[in-house]
Amino acid sequence: MSIPPMRWPRSVRPRPRDRPVAEDLYQARLIAHAKAAHGKGRIAQPDGSALADNPLCGDRVRVDIRLHDGQIVEFKHEVRGCLLCEAAASVMGAHAPGLEASAIADAARALGAYLKDKSAVLPASWPELADFAPVRGHRSRHGCVLLPFAAAKQALHKARGG
Repeated sequence: MSIPPMRWPRSVRPRPRDRPVAEDLYQARLIAHAKAAHGKGRIAQPDGSALADNPLCGDRVRVDIRLHDGQIVEFKHEVRGCLLCEAAASVMGAHAPGLEASAIADAARALGAYLKDKSAVLPASWPELADFAPVRGHRSRHGCVLLPFAAAKQALHKARGG
C-alpha cells in the first residue's frame, strides 16, 4: 500500500518561492564563466599540483601550476563539480597566468570576505569576482566557489618546495 500525498490545510500550505534557488545562483554571467573554461586541462610537468575536494557536495578540483621567478607562467585546472566551482576555476584560469603567486591568496581572501560581507571590497584587477554576488545568500555554496582557490594555494605551496 502506498502512502498518500500530504494534504495541507489552506492556512498552513507552504507558499512557493518567487524564484527557485537554482535561478538565484546560476545566473547568465556565472554560466558564461563556466562554459568559457579558461585554463581547463593539465600541465605535463607542473611545478606544483594539488587536489582539493569538498566532502559536503562532492566537488573536486585539481590545479597544476608552473612558476618562473615567483610568477605564475602556466595555470591549468580540472573540475569535477558544480557550475559555481567551474566558474570560479575559469575566472582564476583567465587571471592567474602572469600574476605573482601571492595574488592568488589575496584574491581568495578578498572573495571569501566578499561572500560573507556586502561591504567587503574586491581587487580591481579581478572584476569578474563580483559575478559571484548571488552566492552570498547561500552560505552552503561558499565552499564551492572557494574550492579552486584552495587547490591553487596548495599547488603554489608545493611549487615553492612546501
